[in-house]
Amino acid sequence: MDVKTCWESFKADSETVVDKVKALIHAGNVRRVVVQHGGHTVAEFSLTVGVVGAVLAPVAAAVGALVALLKDCTIQIERADTDAAAGESAPVSKTA
Repeated sequence: MDVKTCWESFKADSETVVDKVKALIHAGNVRRVVVQHGGHTVAEFSLTVGVVGAVLAPVAAAVGALVALLKDCTIQIERADTDAAAGESAPVSKTA
């Protein structure tokens, strides 16, 4: 079975980005978090299934620090698309 991925992206503001990244990771199926600034990738964090606690905190802290330093960033979240893997159609990209 071929697992497809979908991307979700949002503009980061330093006030809520850490909480939003934590919530998205806790929601499940997150494979990768990418921080972009000016169209260029400045950081990429690969995550494994079941990432919690000690691993999640440094990733969220690093994303928060980058957003605070760079200001105008975009956060992209790559997810395993379970609907597409099951044979249903799902959007390839969405913006939150």
